[in-house]
Amino acid sequence: MDRTVDEVLSEAGAGRFQRRLMGIFGLVWAADAMQVVAVGFAAASIAKDFGLTVAQAAQQTGTLFFLGMFLGAALFGRIADRVGRRNVLLVTVLCDAVFGLASAFAPSFEILLLLRFLTGMAVGGTLPVDYAMMAEFLPPRNRGRWLVWLEGFWAVGTLIVALTAWYAASTGLTSPWKLIYIVAALPALIGIFLRLWVPESPMFLIRKGRLDEARSVLNRVRRTNGIAALSDKIRLSVPAGIPGEGLFSGGRARMTIAVMALWFLVSLSYYGVFVWLPGRLATEGFGFVRGYGFLVLLAIAQLPGYALAAWGVERIGRRPTLQLFLLISAAGCLGFVLATSAAMVAISLLVMSFALLGTWGALYALTPELYPTTLRGTGMGTAGAMARLGGIFAPSLLRPVVERDFALAIGLFAALLIIAAVVTLLIGKETRDMSIV
Repeated sequence: MDRTVDEVLSEAGAGRFQRRLMGIFGLVWAADAMQVVAVGFAAASIAKDFGLTVAQAAQQTGTLFFLGMFLGAALFGRIADRVGRRNVLLVTVLCDAVFGLASAFAPSFEILLLLRFLTGMAVGGTLPVDYAMMAEFLPPRNRGRWLVWLEGFWAVGTLIVALTAWYAASTGLTSPWKLIYIVAALPALIGIFLRLWVPESPMFLIRKGRLDEARSVLNRVRRTNGIAALSDKIRLSVPAGIPGEGLFSGGRARMTIAVMALWFLVSLSYYGVFVWLPGRLATEGFGFVRGYGFLVLLAIAQLPGYALAAWGVERIGRRPTLQLFLLISAAGCLGFVLATSAAMVAISLLVMSFALLGTWGALYALTPELYPTTLRGTGMGTAGAMARLGGIFAPSLLRPVVERDFALAIGLFAALLIIAAVVTLLIGKETRDMSIV
């Protein structure tokens, strides 16, 4: 009797094995979030220590960090499709921890920029491979919800950095950016050892013809979840060939272009807000809406966004949920532009934070399901590279707009998010309950 990997995983269910995997991936996902949002939270104290303006510190550290993420996502996603997910994850998490921790002890601004670039490469390589691998260990009926839950650890990382920055500011700590970088590196340091427990993806193994190894990994999943090992009579079937060898062949060109555009537009809007907003709230603010305390509220507001996205991707589908959150995000941005009071500013910012992170949750649930195993790492890596391209532009090209009129910049993000909602129509298919091959 022939069985596919998805059929075997469906029989085993989402149990103890997947919960352990979620804990391990989630820890490092939170660490990656901490490294990313540290760009905005560390900018003010870096500027003070190195004699820069806050805008210069955010622009230079942000641009180098996101350039590293761009290269890391493009490079490591392709490597993962060729040599396997597990080894790539071990290397990237190790580099994340080492270079991230070293950033806190940089003796000069030039060395700091180099270390942030290298940290960015590691984080960029971790993000797409994490999702490809997690998707390949989940049964179809649980996949969307669990992938959004994994993305929810981003909010946890954001909250930790916000609390760290708040503590540093309230205690008058010297060089808060050093504490922020140390705290951001700690989860990755722990994750290095936990990642050793994670086996290679059975879908990758079966695509490479390593059927005995794939069976061994699947039996490990089954035993951990309290299910008997596969009978010797059951053979693992190799999925049918997928037409075309690249992201733009086999009828995937329009879909891939739409996916890449989505990741760029959402990223430019997200990083445009969260690279510049922390420094603005920490210094000038908007009436009573100022300081690190409100930044903590923005981080907390992300959690219900993920919860609603996790419900939506399973109940109404990946694409409709993504469209809904994109439009809510745009509404939050427009609310900020039209706000006539500090209270309206506060509500608009909370809606933005809630919806933008729900958008990411839906996008991360959809994208890995659009590509076959032979291209999943490459697809996620390329999507991640487009996101980092948006991250590069956010602190650099947008700086003149932000410095001239912050509300104008937020209005621009609203337009980009509406365009992104239209672009989702070009994807052409819904992946809810669909088996991946």
